[in-house]
Amino acid sequence: MGIFGNMFGGAEDTGPKSEKKSYLNWLPLTSIEQLEIIKNQSNTGAVLIFKHSTRCGISRMVIKQFEKLFTADHENLKVYYLDLLNYRNISDEVGYNFQVIHASPQLIIVRNGTAVYNASHEDISLTNLSRFI
Repeated sequence: MGIFGNMFGGAEDTGPKSEKKSYLNWLPLTSIEQLEIIKNQSNTGAVLIFKHSTRCGISRMVIKQFEKLFTADHENLKVYYLDLLNYRNISDEVGYNFQVIHASPQLIIVRNGTAVYNASHEDISLTNLSRFI
């Protein structure tokens, strides 16, 4: 390969890039009935609900930062994803059931049927997930 091939890449660079393994397994929150499931699951471990607005630039930035918080230690955390634009009624129920004022983006952590932590906007990326394992 010539000098320009070395500088700008050549055939060797056309292969797929290795992707970083994701330890976050999103569970879609799409029905009000799932809130009872979340309450029951929270009796044996923390359950996270991430409320996201797909049209909000801040929400898009925060969700990317949130995803980067997950390591192998966190791969068994149950994390529900709530699309606020398509499921606003569920968002209202989340607030009512867990006594949390609505924000977007928002992270709510439920244990024993009760919200034990919530954060919104950039504060989400400061969350120490290890305390909820």
